Amino acid sequence: MSTGNAFFRQLWSVARKELRDFARDRRTLALTLLMGPLLYPAIMLGIGTMAESRARTQLDETLKVPVVGAEHAPHLVAFLAGHGIEVAEPPADVDAAIREQTFDAALSVDPAFAEDWRAGRPARVDVVHDSTRRNAEIPVKRLQAALQAYAGQVGALRLYARGIDATVTQPIALGSRDLATPEAKRGVLLSMLLPYLLILMSFLGGAYLIMDATAGERERQSLEPLLATPASRGAIVSGKMIAACLVGIASLLLTLLAFKLSAQFAGGMAQMLDVRFAAIAKLLLILLPMLFIGTTLLSYLSAASKSMKEAQSHMTWLMLLPMLPIMLLAVNPLKYEPWQFAVPFLAQNQMIQKVIRAEPVDPQTWTIYLAAGFGLAAVLWFAAVRRYHQEKLAISG
Repeated sequence: MSTGNAFFRQLWSVARKELRDFARDRRTLALTLLMGPLLYPAIMLGIGTMAESRARTQLDETLKVPVVGAEHAPHLVAFLAGHGIEVAEPPADVDAAIREQTFDAALSVDPAFAEDWRAGRPARVDVVHDSTRRNAEIPVKRLQAALQAYAGQVGALRLYARGIDATVTQPIALGSRDLATPEAKRGVLLSMLLPYLLILMSFLGGAYLIMDATAGERERQSLEPLLATPASRGAIVSGKMIAACLVGIASLLLTLLAFKLSAQFAGGMAQMLDVRFAAIAKLLLILLPMLFIGTTLLSYLSAASKSMKEAQSHMTWLMLLPMLPIMLLAVNPLKYEPWQFAVPFLAQNQMIQKVIRAEPVDPQTWTIYLAAGFGLAAVLWFAAVRRYHQEKLAISG
């Protein structure tokens, strides 16, 4: 039998052994395979539905706004009422009411409003709000838009009263041509949430199996008999990685299919997701390098851990790694550059966003991405194999 055939037979023997051991723990198997498919689509679609429902409610319902000094501007009050904004009795302390979120926004009309308005001078009106309150964004924008419409209408009428065409105050007819595709517009919110969830799932998809197969067996002192077999260390560690990757791929497939099914039966936010099989296949191909990177990295870290608890302690900082590109792009948005597709986590984020926006990915980008991803996984695999050659690996104490 050739050396190559022997290596692969040993590899698959170890992989089958790990999968059998993993399958015996039915609860862990169910959580690993079904948690993502059930939880993540529910999170995505639930958040989207809640955001859409909140926006629709705040846009359609009558907005109640306390107005301090409403008696100074009865015509303004009537204009606001015609735009779905109802004037409410102001509390004793408007600022405190806004801070306590009793109201989302309020108006303060200057006592000299009527005098300035009749004199043709700018009459002061203050919008009172807390800019750090996310739930007040839509009410404040509605109120500001109504005030701007009122100002524009009154200004035009004043010019017409003086025999002046109001268009003279508009020397530029400003237009806009938005080149964003419908898919890109629909995917704006998803581009902030979906990449992180998918990258995290792929990065840690085989985490439990690979940690239990190395640190767990080392703690149970069942790793030493396996290392004493004629199988090479490379075949042993590779078999464990293959088993973990197969579990991770199964979980990813189920999650992507769950997104597809839930998006087909749901409306609103779910319709933003491209769930064609071509898009699902692209996402799976994008996530495969990250799955191999996470599995090989965890193999290396687990081999240095003397117990399962010590190996699990790495999860704290590992879960933060997929957040790095999101935080980077939030403070410093980047244009697509070839080098980005060779940087772990950033590359996956940019590739997933391209799929969400239904943008084509050229062959050069695919080559850079896949070469960099699988190249890093190969380096980590080599490091894990070298660590498996250390004799102290079989010692738990």
